[in-house]
Amino acid sequence: MKRIILSLLAAVLFCFAATAQKFYEKTPAAERWVKKKFRKLSKDERIAQLMIIRAHSNFGPEHIAEVVDLIKKYNVGGLCFFQGGPVRQANLTNLYQSIAKTPLMISIDGEWGLGMRLDSVISFPRQLMMGATQDAKLIYEFGRAVGEQCRRLGIQVNYAPDVDVNNNPMNPVINDRSFGEDKYKVALYGVEYMRGMQDVGVMATAKHFPGHGDVAVDSHHDLPIINKSRAELDNLELYPFKQLIDAGVGSIMTAHLSIPAIDTTTNLPSSLSAKNVTGVLRNDLGFQGISFTDALEMQGVAKFFPKGDASVMSLIAGNDMLCLPGDIPGSIAKIKEAIKDGKLTWDDINAKVKKVLLAKYHLGLNEVKEIPTDNIVNDLNAHTARIKNLLSANALTLVRKQNETIFPLTKGKRIAYVCIGAPAENRITARLKAEYNADVYLFGSKTELGKQLMDDKNPSTIIEKSDNESATQLINTIQQKNYDVVIVGLHNFSRRPANNFGLSAASVSLVNGLQSGKTITLVFGNPYALKNFPAAANLVACYEDDEVVQSAATDLLAGTIEPKGKLPVTVTDNMKFGDGIVYNSYFPPATPESVGLSTAALGKISDIARDAVEKGAAPGMVVLVARHGKIAYHQAFGYTNFDKKEPMTTDMVFDLASVTKISATNVSIMKLYDEEKVDLDKTLGDYLPWVRGTDKAPLKLSDILLHQAGLNPFIPFYRETIDTATGKPLPQYFSTIKDAQHQTRVAEGLYLRSDWQDTLYSRILKSKLGAPDKYVYSDNDFIFLGKIVEAVSGKPLNEYARQTFYEPLHMTTTTFRPRELMPVDLIVPTEEEKHFRQQMMRGDVHDEGSAMFGGVAGHAGLFSNAYDLAQLYQMLLNGGELNGQRFFKKSTVDKFTAYSSSISRRGLGFDKPEKDNETRKDPYPSKYVSPATFGHTGFTGTCVWVDPKSDLVYIFLSNRVTPTRNNNKLSQLSVRGNIQDAIYQAIIK
Repeated sequence: MKRIILSLLAAVLFCFAATAQKFYEKTPAAERWVKKKFRKLSKDERIAQLMIIRAHSNFGPEHIAEVVDLIKKYNVGGLCFFQGGPVRQANLTNLYQSIAKTPLMISIDGEWGLGMRLDSVISFPRQLMMGATQDAKLIYEFGRAVGEQCRRLGIQVNYAPDVDVNNNPMNPVINDRSFGEDKYKVALYGVEYMRGMQDVGVMATAKHFPGHGDVAVDSHHDLPIINKSRAELDNLELYPFKQLIDAGVGSIMTAHLSIPAIDTTTNLPSSLSAKNVTGVLRNDLGFQGISFTDALEMQGVAKFFPKGDASVMSLIAGNDMLCLPGDIPGSIAKIKEAIKDGKLTWDDINAKVKKVLLAKYHLGLNEVKEIPTDNIVNDLNAHTARIKNLLSANALTLVRKQNETIFPLTKGKRIAYVCIGAPAENRITARLKAEYNADVYLFGSKTELGKQLMDDKNPSTIIEKSDNESATQLINTIQQKNYDVVIVGLHNFSRRPANNFGLSAASVSLVNGLQSGKTITLVFGNPYALKNFPAAANLVACYEDDEVVQSAATDLLAGTIEPKGKLPVTVTDNMKFGDGIVYNSYFPPATPESVGLSTAALGKISDIARDAVEKGAAPGMVVLVARHGKIAYHQAFGYTNFDKKEPMTTDMVFDLASVTKISATNVSIMKLYDEEKVDLDKTLGDYLPWVRGTDKAPLKLSDILLHQAGLNPFIPFYRETIDTATGKPLPQYFSTIKDAQHQTRVAEGLYLRSDWQDTLYSRILKSKLGAPDKYVYSDNDFIFLGKIVEAVSGKPLNEYARQTFYEPLHMTTTTFRPRELMPVDLIVPTEEEKHFRQQMMRGDVHDEGSAMFGGVAGHAGLFSNAYDLAQLYQMLLNGGELNGQRFFKKSTVDKFTAYSSSISRRGLGFDKPEKDNETRKDPYPSKYVSPATFGHTGFTGTCVWVDPKSDLVYIFLSNRVTPTRNNNKLSQLSVRGNIQDAIYQAIIK
């Protein structure tokens, strides 16, 4: 048993070392430095090295003298800076570091950047606004920018990200500090924020462990109680922490919470509980990095434990560093007393001190450098404007739009802007007046508005009172003037839910009283406040209330940006997490009749789809039909799995399987051909040096595109890497963690040897060629084509396709490796695979070969929702152009989508209808398609077909392989073809 325990402990430590070794790697140089510093510490100083004290740069000489005294007298481990200014903080940091016997770990609580604490620094949005964005890359950019701010100011640790799952709308302390209520999004965005900071050498801190999101009490003032079972905690609150630990977060902050499911001791905060810190965090989750307590001066602790006692119990619980312990000498004395009484040991203290010193070394404190103050404010703000603009433009959420024509705004319309709660004119009022000659009404202004704020040619109407009588009068005035568009902006309300966010009854009454089909309501602040406006006809959540967000909202009204955000939280039953209208104006929804389709006839699609779900052909599916450049039909059916727990939605992202071939690889080859960088008459050997000398080198690109080059159709690469008896991956090829030797993720907790990529290509090169000029559909054809894209473009296939097509077309969900960009619950599961990866596949590519290539291959690996995919094919249907952007010459599209083989139905890369479709017993893909039609089908239950003659795009996405690929009912029932027939039958003659 002892040997088993030691083995398990070694595995945990190895996992930690592999993921978070950046800060805790015991290199010879690091160990020498740690040993040298440790030897010089007295016993009292060792204890003090575990303490973080408060520091401000906006306090006077007495505070500075106090900090200096604590550093000199006790050699404390670090400082946590709060409010002040960047130049003053830099000067103080230089002073404090210069007098410290051991370098100080400088930290800050900067969840949304240093602007949260320091004047002169532009503040980033809070995390809840970031949770409304749909692109995790933006969060990484934000995290990196915050990390660079910290480095510039000599800060080594930022107490961020907040990875609490805010599933309590009345949470008084977390709320908009969270990324939202979805654990998957919180985890993903937390990892990206953490990665951004740690990639520039700043330690991130995941907080507030084990989860502060479902509380109704602020732990600054009292001890919140979370009455949840351990299973509930594991399923929700602990999930993001586990993900960040696995991703290598440097530190974790423990919260002051009472959680009876973990520790039943009355009034014992979780930060002081050994069952929480050592039991759950260390033993269960395997975290071995630095554990900070939340501030010990908070009443969630201080109300029940005196300062010194809290310090002792925090260390006994398993924490490493004590944040703001208050009485430093008293805490040191009580810790020494606890050691004397056997509650702690010097070995415990010494191990913690050495861990802290090791982290200090890797954070660069082995060589403390003076912080230069020249240009420091400009340096700190170098990236804020750009990233803030990006986040604002991507977060604005169109919650409801009942009037499709109300915006974009057009000049000449009579427009009113009712500005509620703002103390003065602001950015949006100024732009609406200047650009649309709008009338502005300021309701509830609390301060006098000087004449300088007013435009004499277009003065604003100021209503200083915010009572019901004033609201009623303003409603009457607006109605009497009969404006074409009335825009209502709610400003300057509280971020906290107490007292309904501080909103007056008159303000709420005014917003609701102005509602009509021609009213647009903009809510600049906490989205939970949307609950007050259930009848808002056209509603936009804006999340923050500053010039950048107001300008982005104006751009949205003007139509220069599209709404991209989704609600990060549930507000009401009619405004739920994930809600948000994201159709692009250039590819909008429309009534079927407006594009020549019959609504009644399209109803047959629903009948076919529901019947297919009921008969078990697939757990669920999404069908999209576009005609004449507009979305005429877009519906979801069934669930993500047969357990019927998650309803399918039109936003769901599917594994496209072989539709990848035409949606990534083929369009990329087309682009390179269009630019005359690829010649279809040339060979593999002309473009890929590593195939020269093999029988694959002479194969022509045109033959490869037509699947008539003789390549082996499919190679089960995975079989030589598994135990054939059990189907389990062999340890000589795979690791359960990502480390230096295993960089290729093939599934959750499964990483392939990095050097095995060469073996995969070797297997293709050594595979036997079939007879030439014979049609044999092959994955290997497109694996080679993907490598040609990379060789010619100089970019990985996924990056080339993203930059060339998906980003310009605003295809936000179309991507390889989707788990890096979106929460996993947005991705539809595929197979519960038992023959290789031994798990339910969700967000990792279903195709085993593509998985072994790291999820990016020319034949499979692409994911998308239906709407985004449809934009790519609408562009091809348009002859290579969409939204004023040209991607191909029309001649290129015509060449690749036409019949190109005398021995098959294939086009160049694209599938086509059978040439004798009209007389076939089983027409493919549908009875009514024209010969001009092109597209593809996918193994997972997907297809896309474009018919230029009927001006149609048809997308069908399902996960028929869930939970097993041994389900052929989708084909047996001819679901895809029958739906395609129904679309043609719905065309109004």
